[in-house]
Amino acid sequence: MKSFVPLFEDNHLLVLNKPAGLLTQPSGTEQDSLERQAKEWIKVRDHKPGNVFLEAVHRLDKPVSGIVLFGKTSKALSRLNESIRSKQTSKIYWSWVEGATPQREGWLEHYLVHDDFQARIVKGGHPDGKIARLFYRELEKKVERTLLEIHLETGRYHQIRAQLAAMGCPIWGDIKYGSHHVIATDVIALHHRYLEIPHPISKAILRFEASLPPYFLNLHNKYSNEAY
Repeated sequence: MKSFVPLFEDNHLLVLNKPAGLLTQPSGTEQDSLERQAKEWIKVRDHKPGNVFLEAVHRLDKPVSGIVLFGKTSKALSRLNESIRSKQTSKIYWSWVEGATPQREGWLEHYLVHDDFQARIVKGGHPDGKIARLFYRELEKKVERTLLEIHLETGRYHQIRAQLAAMGCPIWGDIKYGSHHVIATDVIALHHRYLEIPHPISKAILRFEASLPPYFLNLHNKYSNEAY
């Protein structure tokens, strides 16, 4: 049974809105994944007797919701990956964070290392440090939380989660990075909202938008911390 929402599909690519709490790809464990669900969905729908080719161009962390792009052929996958590497794409995330940002908008730049299932910020001279840059701007401010729009320039492991926490504004529900609030198990208030990318064959610019999950609206409409 699928738990995702299809946003677009043709012979070359598939775009889905992933729910929080679901892995993007199989992990070698018994945990379900978006990729497995999507392959099964296509196999049943199209009455395919053999294996379905489908591979994610980018991944979202398990507790993150929003747009995931898949290549449906090896040629399309290769070209989509190249578009990502050559920065021909635009990714925009929305996130509720704790507290208030130091300014309404700005750039964040840090050096990150992948450290035991968590991103750790290090000094610029660290031999394993990789630069991470993003731009944020405030969309809405409540008494104790702020809704941000985030534009990624780089795509590091747990980048948004680590950088916002370093700014003093951890993502709402992200206990791993210092949040004091819980939404649900494996759910944080980070959503891949928009994606712009050239089509791997026609080169036409494609634009996708993923609707917000219910808890984003709850955080907008309610104040009580105990409601979540």
